[in-house]
Amino acid sequence: MFTPRRKGLSGRFLVVAGVAAAMVLSAVPAQAADIPAPGEIVMSPNVEHVTNIPKPATLTDIHTDMAFQGDYAYVGNYSGFSIYDVRKPKRTSLVSSVVCPGGQMDMAVYGNLLFGAVDSSRNNDSCSSTSQSASVKESWEGIRIFDISDKKNPKYVKAVETNCGSHTLTLLPGKGRDRDNVYVYISSYSPSASFPDCQPPHDKISIVKVPLRDPAAAAVVATPNLFPDGGNPGEPTQQYPYRTSATTGCHDITVFPEKNMAAGACMGEGILMDVSDPVNPKVTATARDDENFAFWHSATFNNAGTKVVFTDELGGGSAATCNEAIGPNRGANAYYDIEDGRLVFKGYFKISRHQADTENCVAHNGSLIPVKGKDIMVQAWYQGGISVVDFTDSTNPQEIAFFERGPDSTAPALSGGFWSAYYYNGYIYGSDFNLGLDVLKINDPRTNKANGVKVDILNAQTQASYREYGHSDHGDD
Repeated sequence: MFTPRRKGLSGRFLVVAGVAAAMVLSAVPAQAADIPAPGEIVMSPNVEHVTNIPKPATLTDIHTDMAFQGDYAYVGNYSGFSIYDVRKPKRTSLVSSVVCPGGQMDMAVYGNLLFGAVDSSRNNDSCSSTSQSASVKESWEGIRIFDISDKKNPKYVKAVETNCGSHTLTLLPGKGRDRDNVYVYISSYSPSASFPDCQPPHDKISIVKVPLRDPAAAAVVATPNLFPDGGNPGEPTQQYPYRTSATTGCHDITVFPEKNMAAGACMGEGILMDVSDPVNPKVTATARDDENFAFWHSATFNNAGTKVVFTDELGGGSAATCNEAIGPNRGANAYYDIEDGRLVFKGYFKISRHQADTENCVAHNGSLIPVKGKDIMVQAWYQGGISVVDFTDSTNPQEIAFFERGPDSTAPALSGGFWSAYYYNGYIYGSDFNLGLDVLKINDPRTNKANGVKVDILNAQTQASYREYGHSDHGDD
């Protein structure tokens, strides 16, 4: 989610103007007249809606990102986070919730630790903190670390303050002699001269080193400048529907530790990095699309590490951009092949189902479905729902499944839908702003082989190839 705080705007969001493929595509309502009624579920024939677990009453704000480990799902919320037992996905249940306000609560898990991102200025780093103007020097924002060894009673361990806060975070495990440490890459952006702890230019990330045996000793160990030349200057007006955002930091970074590689979505451009030295990442390639990409939001590698899917969060996640006026190439995915170390553009994908003017809809967070020899990804589109796309041919990506609801009548217009959609051990999990956690099952010969791949952990921004995944037996009940 593209938050506007650093731009001086009000509010949380940037409110600006076994089934054949033919069966799936024939079920796709492409015209506005086919928009489902408020709350009505529409899905392709190869998708089953397994269950929905409403948001906990104690968390009064919206659900955000997710992480998975073992038999548990971790779901962020602007008010804190929740832990769900998913060992039997059809009976997914809430284990505990922690009230600890501070958006966005982007998260990652590792061992007995959970890391949460805070990009809203607080009067202190505690879970009882209150919102405070970022113009106050003593305000706090950064990351929080929790001990989740007791799933029913997580413990707050440590807070680490970072420049400009932590909009998102990415976990990079140490290797070899460094395996007792993990590194957390902190992405934040859009500095303001009026904010004492977030001065422009802000072309850097913060890197937090966390000793696994002593997480309370976590600290910032580096703040590398990724854009010494200033990056993409963007358009001077920045008025919606603007074409290109200026690069003033990164929104999201995805690492591929096995290949010592990372991809960054950095507002005005996409980048590749060498992360073989975790505290000294080096930008190795850059891509720009000033015609169609307004805000480079997130990045996902394919399994071979030979492609990157970048998303454009046109409108900041709270605008109706899935319509005929915006068209198919803006607010979309862009597919790049990595050729001789360069990012080479191949094609776009955007859902074809036009959404109502009250529905925020744009490309957002997703993950791979582990099908050997194929590149298939599940992805959230806010009120555009959840889409499954085969991009094996990156010049011609094709949707093979979808799930969506009609306009969310439980909240104000342009403030609902799925933040994230991830595949984990045979099921798709969707984190809905207002309606909670949805569990889906896809039954399709193009994806069914993925059911045999069982993983022990999923942080979507820390990718591992399928061959690196652990295997275990999980029931389908």
